[in-house]
Amino acid sequence: MAVSRERFGETKNGTPIYEYHLTNDNGAEVTVLNYGCIIRNIIVPAKDGRKIDVALGYDAPEEYFINSCFLGATVGPSANRIAKAKYSIDGKEYILPINDGPNNLHSDMNNGFHKRIWDAEEADNSVRFTLKAEDGDLGFPGNRVFEVTVSLSDDNALELHYRGTSDEKTLMNLTNHSYFNLSGCNYGSCLDHVLKLYSSAYTPVIDSEAIPTGEIASVEGTPFDFRQEKPIGRDIDADNEQLKFVGGYDHNFVVDGCDGTLRTFAEVSSPVTGITMKCSTTLPGFQLYTGNFLEHGNGKEGTVYRHRDGFCLETQFYPDSINKESFPDCVFGPDKVYDHVTVYQFS
Repeated sequence: MAVSRERFGETKNGTPIYEYHLTNDNGAEVTVLNYGCIIRNIIVPAKDGRKIDVALGYDAPEEYFINSCFLGATVGPSANRIAKAKYSIDGKEYILPINDGPNNLHSDMNNGFHKRIWDAEEADNSVRFTLKAEDGDLGFPGNRVFEVTVSLSDDNALELHYRGTSDEKTLMNLTNHSYFNLSGCNYGSCLDHVLKLYSSAYTPVIDSEAIPTGEIASVEGTPFDFRQEKPIGRDIDADNEQLKFVGGYDHNFVVDGCDGTLRTFAEVSSPVTGITMKCSTTLPGFQLYTGNFLEHGNGKEGTVYRHRDGFCLETQFYPDSINKESFPDCVFGPDKVYDHVTVYQFS
């Protein structure tokens, strides 16, 4: 196991951007930037021995200054959507940036945690990234400290350990927004990947704005049923209102048996490389997003990323949980620390 650091570039104001390389004895490597705590590379062995980068991303630092699709980004302090860009805690209303129709998406497009420099501390097989946020920053209360510890084990498990503290009650809901393609970051469509989800329910959305209705609905008899493995693309264009609203899968799924311990929620594999990814989390939900709006040039090695070239499995509290009494509580504060783990294990 080893961790090393090298300069990747600099921000517009001249602050150095470093990339941290985590490697193990099996030839796997994960690269993470201190800019945005962004996962830039996940390199794992394929069945034929080749090393495949399975994370979509960019070669140039300048592309991450834009990164409108959040490739590899740590999203915070609140991931996903909040209806009407406002919420209340103990009767006090907080207003967020309106950046997705009338709603808030991923906190802030230009000033969210994915566009900030994080402090970094190296260890034997991990890097701990730390970011401080002042009371009122982006519309969120509390003086807060966030940590994301990224580690790589010898059995090719990429672990993300999130921790957040605050001196006031506040909304916390971090995620990592990596786009995966287990056939390679420049392969093309991910729709042939075979996916199994340990999820019997999902949260339907009201319309194309993708705000949940508040219902927790069974996947039984719907295109959202991945309890038996099937290709991602098998039902993605089915005559289904929920799929039509958002151009494919862009929905929150409920983790079966969630009790705060680490639970397996997904297994996915590429028929091309044989690479399999097993996903586990302590969080109650995850967003399956199939890159329905992914259109971007200047990807790695000159790749032009297109519609459905990658998929995301973003662990989270449900979208708009803060405004839905029936959804899990996402308020943390002096007496309640935000502390969650997500693991992506490759074989």
